[in-house]
Amino acid sequence: MYLPPHFTAPDADGVAAFVDAVAAADLVTFDGTKPLASLIPIIWDRDTTGRSDTGERSDTGKHGRLLGHLALANPQWESVTAGTNALAIVHGPQAYVSPNWYPSKARHGRVVPTWNYVTVHFTGPLTVHRDPEWIRDVVTRLTRRHEGDRPAPWAVTDAPPDYINGQLRGIVGVELTIATVEAKHKLSQNRSAGDRASVAAALRDEPGPDAAEISALMSAAE
Repeated sequence: MYLPPHFTAPDADGVAAFVDAVAAADLVTFDGTKPLASLIPIIWDRDTTGRSDTGERSDTGKHGRLLGHLALANPQWESVTAGTNALAIVHGPQAYVSPNWYPSKARHGRVVPTWNYVTVHFTGPLTVHRDPEWIRDVVTRLTRRHEGDRPAPWAVTDAPPDYINGQLRGIVGVELTIATVEAKHKLSQNRSAGDRASVAAALRDEPGPDAAEISALMSAAE
């Protein structure tokens, strides 16, 4: 990732909270001829001991692991071998920024459009898991993550065991051992305080939720 220092997210806890809230990533690999990508649900397991809910241990990077799954029918996993490096991209809000919103335009006119956004990139070696119990553990954790706060949460054990076993045979587990975490908050930090305030105010009136979220993030960063 191209990451100028002024666009680097400074708060590690905030980055973790952002990834947990989005809870999905584009998993990108290379099969030897072309890049492959799949959007998958993820858990950022920051326990660097590598211990799962079942007590199983595995190697982890200093930043922990990303855990998820792919469909068995998805050919992406078939090209993953020992040492295959992967990229996982977590997308946040994004918005177009018009140069007309800069007060500095009236003074010198040296302004151009840009794009503000938040994203996190993870890189590291990828492992594919076919062990049904490893996959069951990840699916159970994902389900608890998204069902836990509901009034009547659904659990994996609510479905007939034979049905769940069949569903598990239709997916493979993926584990990215995180070597690097790059978090980018491009929020007009390279503009003057007046330009930033004007952009944040203009974005509040733009359609769609992303513009409002970028506006709020810009205001919070002041």
